[in-house]
Amino acid sequence: MVTAYFLLPLDRLGPHRPVLSWVLFALALALIAALLLRQILHVLLSRPNARPALVIPLLMCLSILVFAATYQRLAQHPGEMAGGLTTRLDGLYFTLVTLATIGYGDITPRGQGARLVTILQILYSFIFLTAAATALSRHLSDAVRRRTPHHRTDDT
Repeated sequence: MVTAYFLLPLDRLGPHRPVLSWVLFALALALIAALLLRQILHVLLSRPNARPALVIPLLMCLSILVFAATYQRLAQHPGEMAGGLTTRLDGLYFTLVTLATIGYGDITPRGQGARLVTILQILYSFIFLTAAATALSRHLSDAVRRRTPHHRTDDT
């Protein structure tokens, strides 16, 4: 996925096609959110054929890459991003700094579009990524519990 992120020809998006860029961004996030919710439900309902330990991390990474690509394309608009966000690595860096709530301040959203995407990333992370991480943790904990033989200890 990361290789595809760095190699996909995204130059046709951004300031040249703003409507298409926003529609693809919204569709990608909606699709990833729906797939994450499906995996969360599989965990909550203990579906036997589900593979949340594989699917959830992939979807989480994909959502990060969608935000990174969006920031990088937004930076092509004058005045949207301050601080030198010019490469895809810069987009990934800003996405992870925002996700981790570090906020070094070297790159900042200045324009309304960039601020909107940043707000969406923060909300998306709180809602979907936190729920997905919690479901993944529960799934892995249950899997470990099922594989660990139960030993009875008497504390008397």
